[in-house]
Parts: sequence; structure tokens; C-alpha cells
Amino acid sequence: MGVCPLNPYQSLPVRSFWRPAVAEPDPLDIEGVWVPKFALGQDDPVVTAGSCFAARIGRALLDSGMNWFDAEPAPPGLTREERQERGYGAFSFRTGNIYTPAVLRQWLSWALGQAEPPQEAWADGDRWVDPYRPAIEPGGFASPAEMLRSRDVTLAAVRTAVTEAKCLVFTMGLTEAWRDAVDGTVYPTCPGTVRGTFDAGRHSPHNFTFAEAHRDMTEAIAMARLVNPGLRILLTVSPQPLTATATGGHALPANGYSKSVLRAVAGQLALEDPDVDYFPSYELITGPVFGGRFFGPNQRTVTPEGVDFVMRHFMAGLHGLHSGPAQPQPQPRRTDVTDDVTATDASSTDAACEDAVLDYYSPR
Repeated sequence: MGVCPLNPYQSLPVRSFWRPAVAEPDPLDIEGVWVPKFALGQDDPVVTAGSCFAARIGRALLDSGMNWFDAEPAPPGLTREERQERGYGAFSFRTGNIYTPAVLRQWLSWALGQAEPPQEAWADGDRWVDPYRPAIEPGGFASPAEMLRSRDVTLAAVRTAVTEAKCLVFTMGLTEAWRDAVDGTVYPTCPGTVRGTFDAGRHSPHNFTFAEAHRDMTEAIAMARLVNPGLRILLTVSPQPLTATATGGHALPANGYSKSVLRAVAGQLALEDPDVDYFPSYELITGPVFGGRFFGPNQRTVTPEGVDFVMRHFMAGLHGLHSGPAQPQPQPRRTDVTDDVTATDASSTDAACEDAVLDYYSPR
């Protein structure tokens, strides 16, 4: 009787099989979920942006001695609370949360001179608010001109960060957004929730499709590479569910649609481009083997233990690729970055998520 010929599955590593890689180990001992496509050296500038979960990556990079690039540091004299309230240190620039690929493309188009940003400011009593950064200055600005000057600082920081970065880490969070019928821009949150006034004739909801999100992300990457041809992209999908859906449907399938689209976009881009990679933070929190253990009582906020678990995998993957230790030794902290860049307690995480304000409008 002849020997059965080899089939492709016989040469695969253990990590490729569900039973030995997922079902049998203790969930906390699962390993090898991410093998990076490219290395990041300890001194390579890494820029982070995206939904609130993205803020955790900057802290993890700093704690491991790597070079998280803060292109818009807080001015001197602010307290820790003031820095947090004003959006300093959470991401590499003070855009606030960027939930959708469309908003990332929009910021890059403004920063890199591909489009003119709107000049409108929202009145808030005797103060003024940036419609595209409604949460970054709780007390508002003294005038529209002051608001625009502040935004120009952020646009310059975006330009600097993208130009000098070795890698951009972008965490996609949502597909639902609100668009302006007058100028076609996309808002980070629904007007009238965090700040501003809702106008049903002007502000309309839009739930991005796979094709739209893929187009926006592709265009954003192309724009960034016009000023930095060697820029590498690391995409993640936030495991944190949406707070509310504007569709009127149930929040559970609405969240499933959103995360499925974003995960598919990230996977497709990673297949298309050798310098685009995907890190599975979404799967490490939401995988069935974890049984929801990493969510807080609201079944939405990721616990500090969950964040630590994700970041251990993130750093193990990076260090495994460039032959560093699996558990990197503590490094001296950089003195030009505040200690509170990304607080890891659950309450501060929700406070940093502009999307979380929507829970206030729940009927119960």
C-alpha cells in the first residue's frame, strides 16, 4: 500500500490549528497570534492615531523603551488633569479620537495640503468650539480665530508626524458617522452630542460600506506616502463595541456590522500591500475562548487586564521579530512625554472616548 501524499495541512505550524492553539491552552497562555510583517527598531518613530483604544499602544511602546512620537506635546504649566482634558498625549497629535478611515483621510488631506479645512466654528455661549475636535478643549476657545490657530498647530503636528514616522499605527473603531450636507465633511461625533447643535437639514448619518472604508483607507495611506514613501502602516480594530447606533436597529448586530467591515478592510489592505500589517487586538479581546472576561460590567469597556493582555501580545510579536526578549526589560522613561499619556483604568478610558457620551441619551 503506497504512502499517502502530503497535503498542505501536514506542514502547518501548531498555531494554525484551533484545537492545540486555541481550545486546549489556558486562554491566558495562548501565544503566537501575531507574526509581524516588518520589524520596528527601538529608535524608529512610531505614530499612533484612531479610536480611544489606540491610545493604549503609545503607552505600551513607551514602557518597552521604544520611540512613540508625540508630535504635539502639551505646553508647560498644565496639570496632569488639564493635559488629559485637553487631549494631549493620547495620540501623536491632538485630533481627538479618529473613529473612521474617512476622518483619517480628511485630517491628512487638510494637513498635507490636499484640501482646505472648513473655517466654521461652533458657538458655545461666549466661547467657540472646533466642530472637528469638539472634546479637546473643554472650556472652548475665546474666538473663532483662536480655534483656527489651535487647529493649525495640530495640522502642522500631523504633517510632521506623518513625514518623520517609520510606522503609523491606526485603530479603526466605527463605520457609523455624521456628514455635513453643506461642505461634505465628516464629523468625529454627531453634532449636538459632545458639543454643537444638531441640524436635521444639514447633518445626516452615514454607515460606511466595505468599499467606502477601503477606499478611504487606501487614499489616506497614499497621501501619507506622498511625503513619506517608506511609511509602514499597522492597522488594528478596536474591540470596544459602539455605544449606540443611529440606524434605529439593535446595537448588537449594528456593532457586528461595523467591526466586520473594519476587520475585512484591514485584512484586505494587509493582503494588498507588503508594508501594511494587521495586529489582532480585536480577536484577543472578543474571541469566544476568552468568554468576555476582558470586558467591564457594561460589556463594553475593556478592562485594564484586557489591555495588558493585548499589549503583551503586541510587544511579544515586535520583540520576537527583531530577536528581542519575549518580555522586554523596563527601560528609562522618556522625559519629554507625560506619565499620563494613556491611563489604563476603565473609567478614564470611557471618559476619553467621545462616542461614550451617547450613553447619556439612552432612554433608560
